[in-house]
Amino acid sequence: MNMQAKPVIARRSPGPDGEKVITLAALAVGGQGGGVLTNWIVDVAEANGYNAQSTSVAGVAQRTGATIYYIEMCRDTGRQPVFALSPAIGDVDILMASELMEGGRAIMRGFVTPGRTTLIASTHRIPAVSEKIIPGDGRANGAEVIEAMGIAADHVVAFDMETVAKQAGSVISSSLLGSLAGSGALPFPRESYEEVIRKSGRGVEASLRSFGEAYDIASGLKPAPEAEAEPVKPIPVLHVPAKLKRKWAALETRLGALPVEVQEMAGLGLKKVVDYQDIDYGAQYLDMLDKVVELDAAPFEMSVEAAKYIARALCYDDILRVADIKTRASRMERVKDEVVVKDDQILMLTEYFHPRFEEFTTTLPKRIGKWLQNRKGLEAWYAKRFDKGRRIRTDSLRGFLMLWTVSSLRPMRRRLLRHESEMAHVDAWFAKVLEVAKTDRALAGELLANYRLIKGYSDTHVRGLSKFARVMGALDMLKGREDAADWMRRLRTAALDDVEGEKLDGALATVRSFAG
Repeated sequence: MNMQAKPVIARRSPGPDGEKVITLAALAVGGQGGGVLTNWIVDVAEANGYNAQSTSVAGVAQRTGATIYYIEMCRDTGRQPVFALSPAIGDVDILMASELMEGGRAIMRGFVTPGRTTLIASTHRIPAVSEKIIPGDGRANGAEVIEAMGIAADHVVAFDMETVAKQAGSVISSSLLGSLAGSGALPFPRESYEEVIRKSGRGVEASLRSFGEAYDIASGLKPAPEAEAEPVKPIPVLHVPAKLKRKWAALETRLGALPVEVQEMAGLGLKKVVDYQDIDYGAQYLDMLDKVVELDAAPFEMSVEAAKYIARALCYDDILRVADIKTRASRMERVKDEVVVKDDQILMLTEYFHPRFEEFTTTLPKRIGKWLQNRKGLEAWYAKRFDKGRRIRTDSLRGFLMLWTVSSLRPMRRRLLRHESEMAHVDAWFAKVLEVAKTDRALAGELLANYRLIKGYSDTHVRGLSKFARVMGALDMLKGREDAADWMRRLRTAALDDVEGEKLDGALATVRSFAG
């Protein structure tokens, strides 16, 4: 706990001499400048003749718990106030949240009180770990949180303060401070806030720009920035070497021969597969897709699903793929944009890897990998010495070359043990799809979509395989039923809804109850 305090006496409500404690809680995650924001608010209060104390209680981790910064202040009347160390339910005058869901969590914890609390929250999102670990789309509903804010708070100031800060070249702590000043929740003039920023001495001009923009929005002088539309993913462009132009042209000809309804998705899938491996792998992709198209008919919905999920199945995540993605220039540019790296700043990027024994052996040639997997003593030896997380600095030449060397093994992928096991799994899945497609195209389309369950690598991949096997295991119970496709979709949705698989257990039990 970090404390800045003078030992004090104070009342939670106005006393006979008009003194009153103002309580402010701010919720922020790592890297958002919560400590800087707290110091600024304390300095502003003291500059205006107030006693102030701040405390902070850190969350368990960056996205499993935000740090709660708490400030109490009251006018200096010569008496010694006693301030509390943490916020209490129903006793917070101002609640600041550096991200939308943090505002929602504050409401659930009772820190926002109707008729009392001014709620200041940025509406941008940083998905929490609890949202990311859901196999499907685990994002919480932001609209519901914004609606709850209007019900729970006395006054709400909510807009995208992260965007305001980025556009000014600053961080969100400065736009949060501007929103606080513009809300009028504290009895301090704008100039005192700006003076405190100037005295901080770092990034002053950018912070003042961000503060001023947020102040004008919060006070109603400017409209809030409109939410940006989701960026449309660009169509991938392949740079094909001259010696491969003829082979690539042959694949494009085959693509043009597909039904019009299928061509767009098939084009994206083909580029993904070729980028993942090579031209010959692209031909394998089209061979599989052609088999599905032969069994389909207009409007070719099953074939569109096939174009998407065959590409996904062929492009599995192995160590080679992960190393390739992490050493691409596009990744460096994306990270720079996310953390707002300026021209005069240096980006230091650390990647985390945890290669298990299974991943090590499957990245070897088939015979060697199988031989090692049958040696349990070697597995124990590996686990003791190498089965631990490793951090690799890809902004350094040594770290970058380590991953680049791993990614350069891509031409060998077909000779590795992992590829053999993946293709055996893909072939078994695809054979079932073709078998079912002869009698029930809707159900075959759902079987294709079941490959959504398999993603990632390491433990995530293992969990996905397990759920995939359980969902596909219901096929024999559902085949021949008119509602087979609907129930297969329900099973997949249940599998995507939670990590532990409890919803899938319930859905499978329901299927067994009526299908025997």
